[in-house]
Amino acid sequence: MSVNLQKGQKISLEKESGGALGKVTMGLGWDAIKTKGFLGFGSKSEAVDLDASCVMFDESNRPLDVIWFRQLKSRDGSVVHTGDNRTGAGDGDDEQINVDLNAVPAAARSLVFTVNSFTGQNFSQVENAYCRLLDAANGKEVARFNLSVQGSHTAQIMAKVYRHNGEWKMHAIGENASGRTFDDLLPLIVPHL
Repeated sequence: MSVNLQKGQKISLEKESGGALGKVTMGLGWDAIKTKGFLGFGSKSEAVDLDASCVMFDESNRPLDVIWFRQLKSRDGSVVHTGDNRTGAGDGDDEQINVDLNAVPAAARSLVFTVNSFTGQNFSQVENAYCRLLDAANGKEVARFNLSVQGSHTAQIMAKVYRHNGEWKMHAIGENASGRTFDDLLPLIVPHL
């Protein structure tokens, strides 16, 4: 059973999945913007390029590594981005970031997942945007965070997966922001670490 996360909510990934999670997938999905033509006749779709990123932080809240469309794999290989989707076309997750929690280096304390509108549309224009966390072993959805808080923001700090007392937990941050890439969000991420 999936947990629908609310902004600020924290959950234990091990309890929600029914056991220790070894590999998780953060999925991001959205739909292209549909606009009606002149006098309601005809319609067209406007491509939206949302980008999922993962920033790995150490105990001192310094970035260790970043996984995004320009670097699809962490240097240690524990985090892998499946590739950049520039349109939102198709069903299901449009972008995914796979994390082998057992291989995440001991120096990494937290992984922060962000989403940015690279093409600049704000989320009030983007339909059906969500992020979710899956148990990669069986494809079971562990948690979902709907990006349904519509507004003029172009980015969101979605969630943090972090180590606490030897187990992995998830914090649904849900912080609205503006920016085309994760770089623009770094000053806003630090208070949530």
